[in-house]
Amino acid sequence: MALSDKLTRSPSRGRATTLSLTSWVLFASSGPLAAAVMAAGWSPAAVTSVRILLAAVLLVPTVAVLRPHALRFGRADLGLLLGYGLLGVAGVQLLFFVAVSRIPVGVAMVLVNIAPALVAVWARVVRGTRLPESAWAGIVLALGGLVVVAQPWQATGLDRLGVAAGIGAAICSAGYFLLGEHGAGKHDSFGLTAAGLAIGAVLVAVLAPPWSLPLGQLDNVATLGSTRAPVWLVLLVLAVACTVLPYLTGLLALRELPAILASVLALIEPLVATMLAWLLLGQAIGPTQLVGAAILLTGAVLVQLALPAAAP
Repeated sequence: MALSDKLTRSPSRGRATTLSLTSWVLFASSGPLAAAVMAAGWSPAAVTSVRILLAAVLLVPTVAVLRPHALRFGRADLGLLLGYGLLGVAGVQLLFFVAVSRIPVGVAMVLVNIAPALVAVWARVVRGTRLPESAWAGIVLALGGLVVVAQPWQATGLDRLGVAAGIGAAICSAGYFLLGEHGAGKHDSFGLTAAGLAIGAVLVAVLAPPWSLPLGQLDNVATLGSTRAPVWLVLLVLAVACTVLPYLTGLLALRELPAILASVLALIEPLVATMLAWLLLGQAIGPTQLVGAAILLTGAVLVQLALPAAAP
């Protein structure tokens, strides 16, 4: 579907925008849940491995039984599937966790969320898509708001490997949007999500083999505010509500939304994650972060209003 077609079908675009925002709210919910599991004794790599592996184990057989045609791919689709699974599923999550293990979370959030700018540059340079100046202004404004929310200036002595991992996560995130947009227009979203999770699960299983996981700690208690739950239950919610559903709704949205707009909408994720950390983990939100949130949302709205004028 051409960019102009996506931008002029307003009813479909409204539905797709809702799906995209739902996807990123669900992705954001994984932050506090994963933090609770890690506080219960699990490493970031172990949480990521179980999250993706369990999501693939649950979704692939379900799609194979209920929508077998969705898993029919040809040789020409191999590059798309490998790219989506390696970059969009495994790469972005693993590199982000490497980043947050070596540099402050706020800095990592800023680095990974330069993805909208990368997508916009790709669209302009590679695809020749002309964007109005107001769209570029909205992207810059949204990224500026993100910086204010994350407050990376509080960090000192940044680790080079951590910074490199954050930039790598941004590149993988941009790949998720561009490959997802391409694949969503050609394939069933359920099948592409299942295939991507399966490929991502293989990669994380190589880096964090199942036998190395702390399965004996599945009954440990994870604490979320006043709620206490066993780790296995939180991991199950992570796999279904924070992995399968957001990847699926994100692909469904990319059937109607251009990758540029979807990537800007993704900036809502760190904002929602900050709010959930305040509600569930008791992490304070200052007035500066509230101002940053307002700036971020203003930029996202500006991009939303500017893109209908963009020429394909």
